[in-house]
Amino acid sequence: MAELVVEQVVEAPAEQVWEVLTDWGVHDRWMLFTRAEGGSAVGESISAFTGFGRFGFLDTMTITVWEPPHRAVVRHTGKVVRGAGAFEVQPLGERRSRVVWSEWVVLPFGVLGRLAWPVAKVVVRLGVQVSLRRLERYVQRRPAG
Repeated sequence: MAELVVEQVVEAPAEQVWEVLTDWGVHDRWMLFTRAEGGSAVGESISAFTGFGRFGFLDTMTITVWEPPHRAVVRHTGKVVRGAGAFEVQPLGERRSRVVWSEWVVLPFGVLGRLAWPVAKVVVRLGVQVSLRRLERYVQRRPAG
């Protein structure tokens, strides 16, 4: 099992950040190379395609915890990504919040995946960090509500 946890302070209220995080239709405007669609309740599904054009992979998920505007947990059910993921939005006063993005996944490709994880983790972490900074900019530009 591989773990990845990335945090980003966002200069916006938690409710506003949650609204963007769970608006799957705009996911591609801040999350690198990813389009998503899906539900917003326990038991509903989310599908996210990560890649370039037709080259990439589909990450299917089932929502297991849904606590707006603070926490969502999913179970990854796809062929490439399996395990769990979560994001939390923690209020830091009226106008700031912290996003904590966590993943606990079974590495694909057996021994090769485990050997590659130390390098892949650096790349994945960087991608999530860049995406969360883009999230902050997107939240700040988007009208509230």
